[in-house]
Amino acid sequence: MPRGDGTGPAGQGPGTGRGLGRGGGRGRMGGTRPGAGPGGQCVCPSCGTTVAHQAGVPCYQMTCPKCGTKMVRK
Repeated sequence: MPRGDGTGPAGQGPGTGRGLGRGGGRGRMGGTRPGAGPGGQCVCPSCGTTVAHQAGVPCYQMTCPKCGTKMVRK
Protein backbone atom coordinates (compact mmCIF):
# COMPACT_ATOMS: atom_id res chain seq x y z
CA MET A 1 0.00 0.00 0.00
CA PRO A 2 1.58 3.37 -1.00
CA ARG A 3 2.31 5.88 1.71
CA GLY A 4 2.03 9.05 -0.40
CA ASP A 5 4.87 10.81 1.44
CA GLY A 6 7.50 10.35 -1.30
CA THR A 7 9.50 7.70 0.53
CA GLY A 8 10.04 4.25 -0.81
CA PRO A 9 12.62 1.54 -1.27
CA ALA A 10 16.04 2.95 -2.15
CA GLY A 11 18.22 1.87 -5.05
CA GLN A 12 15.64 0.49 -7.44
CA GLY A 13 15.32 1.36 -11.08
CA PRO A 14 17.59 3.13 -13.55
CA GLY A 15 19.85 6.01 -12.63
CA THR A 16 21.60 4.44 -9.67
CA GLY A 17 25.00 4.05 -11.40
CA ARG A 18 27.93 6.43 -11.76
CA GLY A 19 27.41 7.44 -15.39
CA LEU A 20 29.14 6.32 -18.55
CA GLY A 21 32.57 7.82 -17.86
CA ARG A 22 32.79 9.91 -21.01
CA GLY A 23 35.77 12.13 -21.68
CA GLY A 24 38.56 9.59 -21.71
CA GLY A 25 40.73 11.56 -19.28
CA ARG A 26 42.20 13.81 -21.92
CA GLY A 27 44.16 16.71 -20.48
CA ARG A 28 44.73 20.24 -21.75
CA MET A 29 48.41 19.94 -22.62
CA GLY A 30 48.45 18.67 -26.17
CA GLY A 31 47.77 19.62 -29.75
CA THR A 32 46.91 23.09 -30.97
CA ARG A 33 44.13 23.72 -28.48
CA PRO A 34 44.23 26.58 -25.98
CA GLY A 35 46.65 25.71 -23.21
CA ALA A 36 48.89 23.68 -25.53
CA GLY A 37 51.93 24.27 -23.31
CA PRO A 38 54.78 26.75 -23.11
CA GLY A 39 56.67 25.66 -26.25
CA GLY A 40 55.71 25.85 -29.89
CA GLN A 41 55.41 28.49 -32.55
CA CYS A 42 53.08 31.34 -33.45
CA VAL A 43 52.48 31.76 -37.17
CA CYS A 44 51.02 34.64 -39.16
CA PRO A 45 48.03 33.51 -41.25
CA SER A 46 48.70 36.28 -43.81
CA CYS A 47 52.41 36.11 -44.61
CA GLY A 48 53.50 32.86 -42.89
CA THR A 49 56.08 34.41 -40.55
CA THR A 50 56.75 32.24 -37.49
CA VAL A 51 57.96 33.38 -34.09
CA ALA A 52 58.61 31.42 -30.89
CA HIS A 53 55.62 31.24 -28.56
CA GLN A 54 56.09 33.17 -25.32
CA ALA A 55 54.74 31.54 -22.15
CA GLY A 56 51.81 33.45 -20.71
CA VAL A 57 51.07 35.34 -23.95
CA PRO A 58 48.49 33.74 -26.27
CA CYS A 59 49.46 33.81 -29.95
CA TYR A 60 46.23 35.60 -30.86
CA GLN A 61 47.38 38.57 -28.74
CA MET A 62 50.70 38.86 -30.61
CA THR A 63 51.04 40.79 -33.86
CA CYS A 64 53.20 39.76 -36.78
CA PRO A 65 56.51 41.68 -36.84
CA LYS A 66 56.31 41.95 -40.67
CA CYS A 67 52.69 42.77 -41.51
CA GLY A 68 50.94 43.48 -38.17
CA THR A 69 48.31 40.70 -38.47
CA LYS A 70 47.32 38.80 -35.31
CA MET A 71 49.21 35.52 -34.98
CA VAL A 72 47.76 32.02 -34.51
CA ARG A 73 49.17 28.94 -32.74
CA LYS A 74 50.97 26.44 -34.96
